[in-house]
Parts: sequence; C-alpha cells; structure tokens
Amino acid sequence: MTQSSTWIRRGMVFAAALITAVGIQARPFEDIKKDGKIVIATEGQFMPFNYFQGSKLTGFEVELAELVAKKMGVTIEWKALGFDALLAGLRQDRWDLVIASHGINEERSKAVTFTNPHYCSGGQVVSLTPAIHSGADLAGKVVSVQTGTSYLESVRKLPGIKEVKNFPKDTDARAALLNQRVDAWVTDRFVAKQAISLAPNAGMKAGDMVFVERVAAAVAKGNQSLAAAYNTALAEVMADGSYAALSKKYFNEDVRCK
Repeated sequence: MTQSSTWIRRGMVFAAALITAVGIQARPFEDIKKDGKIVIATEGQFMPFNYFQGSKLTGFEVELAELVAKKMGVTIEWKALGFDALLAGLRQDRWDLVIASHGINEERSKAVTFTNPHYCSGGQVVSLTPAIHSGADLAGKVVSVQTGTSYLESVRKLPGIKEVKNFPKDTDARAALLNQRVDAWVTDRFVAKQAISLAPNAGMKAGDMVFVERVAAAVAKGNQSLAAAYNTALAEVMADGSYAALSKKYFNEDVRCK
C-alpha cells in the first residue's frame, strides 16, 4: 500500500467516524427540552439580522430565535463566531442550531438539515454609480462579497466578471466599496437597504437583485425532532402576530416567504 493510499484510507476512516459521532451526539429535541437550554450560534456581524450593540447580541434573527425558543419552552445560550465556522461547528455538534441568514441550497442541504424559512431575500447589487445597476453591468468589474455566502457563488457564475474579492465579514465587503477598492458590492437586499439608510451621504446606490433565495435556520443533518419542534414554534410565532411586529420593527415590511 502506498503512502498516499494509506492517507486516503485513514481519511475515509476518520470521515466515517466523524459522521457516526455526529449522528450519535446531535441532541434531539427531547434532550434539549429536558436540559431546558438550546445552544444557538450566529455570526453577530450581519446587521440588521444578527449584530452587537455594545456587548449585547441583537438583530431580527436573534429576536426571532428568542420568540421561537420561548414557544419551544427553552432558553438560549448564544454563540457568536465567524460565518465560515457556523455550519462546520454544527456538524461537529458544538451547538444545536444555527441562525445566520443561510440561504437554502443544494450543497448546504447535503451537510445540514434546514428548518422552514424565516424570510425570503436575495443578493442585490450596490455601487457608487448608477451605471452599475444590474448583474450584466458587473461584466468587467471587480465585485466584493462575503466569504462562504451564496452571494459569492452566484456572483462567480455571472459572465464576464473581472474579479471577485471575498471578505470574512460583510462589513469589510461594504468598506471595500466605500473605499473604492471594488466597483460593486453584492449583499442581502435588506442589509443593503439598511446600510444605505444609515449612511445616506455615502453615495451607495441599490441596484437589481442578482438572485432570490429562501433563508432558514439549520440543525445537524438528520436531527428531525429538533427541526420539527423549531418549525412548529416558528409557525406559532408567524401566526400570533409577533413575527409581523418584529419584521415591521426592522424592515417596515413583512419579509416572510410568500
């Protein structure tokens, strides 16, 4: 057996062991309910969905998760860390659930189980000139996007893009536009809406949507008991008026998927 085949075999054994461990360790809702606490991870750098006001974690998704957890009869222990690490940590059972504006797509669905969507949005072009407005206008341009996002994948598929610069934080991608290091920034449409409203003199202009997506929380792959409990509680929050009130507070519109 060659050295390379030995490493391949070890890697396969390790991967199989990891998958088995995840299946065993992911806490079903019954265990979470008994513990009285659910561990939820988010980024904390994606205003207005999840961000810090001083030392306090807040935002639309944070407040929504608090409403859902209350319906589930549990309290939340929050974890905040880089976007790239969120789903990886979920697969390692470092937390029970992730809520951080993850768009549902085929690749992610192979690794995690998504709950029902809690809002619909998509990637929007933002630039400093009205000449860059649509996806077609990005041909020959340099575009900033956050690492690990579905926006990054979608922008890379657009024809004629000169370069895609990706940044660990969406705020860094925005700063690259404001500092004119890139020609355009592609981000969530609600993030763009708030960024423009908070800095009306910065010259940012909202363009077209590059794509539309459904956004949901995620649990470990196959953890159907937790996904089902979360979905039931989310439906109750959407039915009792609290979701509509929260959505109006942050966006002045109802952002649920129609």
